[in-house]
Order: sequence, then structure tokens, then C-alpha cells
Amino acid sequence: MNAVNESTVKSEAPESVEGQERPEGFRRVQEALRARAHAHPARWLDVAARTSQEAADALGVSLGQIAKSVVFKRRADEAAVMVITSGDRRVDEKKLAQHTGPLGRADTDYVKARTGFSIGGVSPLGFAPAEGLPQPLLFLDRELFRFDWIWAAAGHPNGVFPMTPQQLVALTQAPVIDVVQA
Repeated sequence: MNAVNESTVKSEAPESVEGQERPEGFRRVQEALRARAHAHPARWLDVAARTSQEAADALGVSLGQIAKSVVFKRRADEAAVMVITSGDRRVDEKKLAQHTGPLGRADTDYVKARTGFSIGGVSPLGFAPAEGLPQPLLFLDRELFRFDWIWAAAGHPNGVFPMTPQQLVALTQAPVIDVVQA
């Protein structure tokens, strides 16, 4: 189950459906993908996928092919630290802290303010932090490279986009590190 399954997603999500615009976060990700000339546009699922398992089920792919976003709060300065890892893995905070310093948990309000996305739709690109806040510090976990194709959230629980792990590196320019539990 390492291929892109096109049967469960629409080929491209239009800007609006039946006179209703897509949500702002989804449109930001669509634009970020266009600006980076990514060959695979954001797609709109018929069902919301707020968890990695829900996304895998909706797409008909393995749980590990979901590039989930996990956000932490750096204790030293409250900067947002975001890791993109496989849906079947858990981030080891001690390993991540070796790259960032001590970390704390991020609540829903913090995630929204620091990324511009609500939990369940946090994308690895298209950030819109609240005014005066910096972009999140982004890392990619090497476990994503177990797969030929992975899927990430596209700014909304119904939005996704496919890519290879190498394309994710090119899209985000984020370093690849080992930060999952053994």
C-alpha cells in the first residue's frame, strides 16, 4: 500500500463548491503548493480526517503514509516547534529536545495562533501565525522515507495532498532528523 490511491479523493479541489469558498487554511495550502510548482494539488476528502488513522482509512493507505504534524512549545522562548512524522510513530520528546532545548505541550489555541491551522488540519506549509509571531521551527522525521508516497494535511480536516518524502523536503526546506520512539 505504498502507492497513491486516487479512487478515494477528488483529483483537484476547486476553489469553491456550490457557491461556498473552501476554508481559508485550505486555500493557503493550495496557493503554497502552486507557488512551489508542486505537481500534486491539494485534494478535498468527502469525510473529515482529524486523526492519522481517519486519514489513512479515507485514503486507503497505510497509517505510516500519513505525514502527521505534531506541535510543541519550546520552553525557553515559547517558539512553536513542529515535527512531521509518520502516522504510525510517536515523537520522542527527549530526542527532539536535543535539537531544540526543553519542550512543553501545545494546546489547541497555541497551535492555531502559531501555525494558523486548527488541530486536525495542520499542514507542513502555508503557515499564518498570529501577528507578531514567528513561523514554526519545522523538522521532518526520517521515518517518512520508508514510503514512496506520503499524505499531509492541507489546512483543514478535509484537505490533503500527496508527495514523496523527497518532495516534502524540497517543499519545506526542513531538516530531516531522527526523533521517534524506538
